[in-house]
Amino acid sequence: MSKKYRFLCTGALAGLANGLFGAGGGLFLVPLLTRWCGLPERSSFATSVAVIFPLSILSVIVYYLNGALPVTDALPYLLGGAVGGLIAGRIFKNVRMVWLRRAFGALILYGGIRAVLLL
Repeated sequence: MSKKYRFLCTGALAGLANGLFGAGGGLFLVPLLTRWCGLPERSSFATSVAVIFPLSILSVIVYYLNGALPVTDALPYLLGGAVGGLIAGRIFKNVRMVWLRRAFGALILYGGIRAVLLL
């Protein structure tokens, strides 16, 4: 399969996860971009953020048009997420990849356990 189609399939999977679950596209993007598409790990993390942003905007529009988005309830999370994103973006280049992988794995494990236990 050509690289172009690998990128398209990877993006489609991320969009599907993001649309169905409201998040989670990055869960697929980082490993697929690294292992299947051949991007360096650091580039995969950054590319994941760049891809999830427009996918999230599209999901917000769909949820809003369907009346399923309480905008005023979402604003505090948006502000907190923006601050966290700015901080993480500044420290990203200074963190060793081994720690990024471990943190990503811990986050996936935590999310999986919470999803299975429905906490």
